[in-house]
Amino acid sequence: MSRHLTSLTSSRELTAVSADGAPIHVEVYGPEGAPAVVLAHGWTCSIAFWAEQIRALATDHRVIAYDQRGHGRTPVPAGPAGYATRALADDLEAVLASTLAPGEKAVLAGHSMGGMTVMAAADRPGFREHAAAVLLCSTGPSRLTAEATVVPGRAGDRRTRLTRGVLGAKAPLGPVNAVSKRILKYATMGPGSAPDRVDACARIVHACPRGARVGWSRVLSELDLEIGLRALDLPVAVVVGTADRLTPPVHSRAMAEALPQCVGLLELAGIGHMTPLEAPEAITARIRELTDTYLEVKEKA
Repeated sequence: MSRHLTSLTSSRELTAVSADGAPIHVEVYGPEGAPAVVLAHGWTCSIAFWAEQIRALATDHRVIAYDQRGHGRTPVPAGPAGYATRALADDLEAVLASTLAPGEKAVLAGHSMGGMTVMAAADRPGFREHAAAVLLCSTGPSRLTAEATVVPGRAGDRRTRLTRGVLGAKAPLGPVNAVSKRILKYATMGPGSAPDRVDACARIVHACPRGARVGWSRVLSELDLEIGLRALDLPVAVVVGTADRLTPPVHSRAMAEALPQCVGLLELAGIGHMTPLEAPEAITARIRELTDTYLEVKEKA
């Protein structure tokens, strides 16, 4: 169990095996038979990133969370082939197959790279079998380095190159201290983020292995999941912070227009990229709305 969630005793761990044999660490919280929620975290994060959502939802939901490749307790990919959106989709299918009964539906929430994972899996049989509705949270399908505002200045080739260099830097992040937290807050969180939230975020991000951080940054810099976005033909809610420098609201607004069944775009004023950590109540409430509407209502019908 994640050390950030040790207060939750109703949990179990398992290993899902992906298409290439890679082991994926999975944790399941909450009562059996309750409405199912699957959480996919973002780049440089882990299951611990969803701690507030797990605590709030596990009282009456079965919450399934997993560590993406190279994050948390899931091993770093063995070679370059393991760093691909195809692999992310494979992993999500494996998690769904390992934790849900045949035909069982769940609400899927993906933050940042987790949302990209959902888009990558949109046309997969395993995804279509199990997904009832989706929350895309602080994410985008393409042009990530071109639209990011981490590097100040006008949009253009120069800013894009600099952004790619900053996000893909091979240098270690170093210890969590006042300076590193100030840098992380600027890049990933809103200006009003509470110190304890910044500290929690820093400890999660700094725990990500350097190889995984760099490997996935290369994938994200070349990302193009526009086809996957349009293939999400099920109810999808979109949430973004207005102060998001990594995936600014321009992405979420475009996704809301392109999705076949967008059920709402929520822009959180002053919140940065780390929405589940910065605004946990808002994210949890949106997940509950989706489960109430697209799981429990359907089951009673």
